[in-house]
Amino acid sequence: MAALLVWVLLYWVNTPKVNILWVLTSPLLFLNLILLQPVLEELVFRGLLQGWLIEQDWAKGQVSGISFANIITSLLFTALHFIHHEPLMAIAVVAPSLVFGYFRDRYNGWLVPCIGLHCFYNAGFFLIFGTD
Repeated sequence: MAALLVWVLLYWVNTPKVNILWVLTSPLLFLNLILLQPVLEELVFRGLLQGWLIEQDWAKGQVSGISFANIITSLLFTALHFIHHEPLMAIAVVAPSLVFGYFRDRYNGWLVPCIGLHCFYNAGFFLIFGTD
């Protein structure tokens, strides 16, 4: 449901020209965006970085049920999205990233929920907004 809210808000603010036919002309790109990249990003950010941070005494605290490790990981994850996305789209990564990190913490480091959510989020995002 959080993904749907993010997509609606981004659509409302950005009002893109939706053209899902790009998926038919670039199926490998679509699979890369909805499978390969989410898996790699979750392994690196939630698996390695957040996993390392959660072991640090100074990152074990929480704010409103969100670990400091998750917050730091999400800020770094978002910062890297500024490289390939417009600022609004990069900033919009914060909310899903915190959700992915929350599930990483909730399930004691099990990355399957994070990966599944990330794949779902990317699929909706790229179907609505394309690759521009």
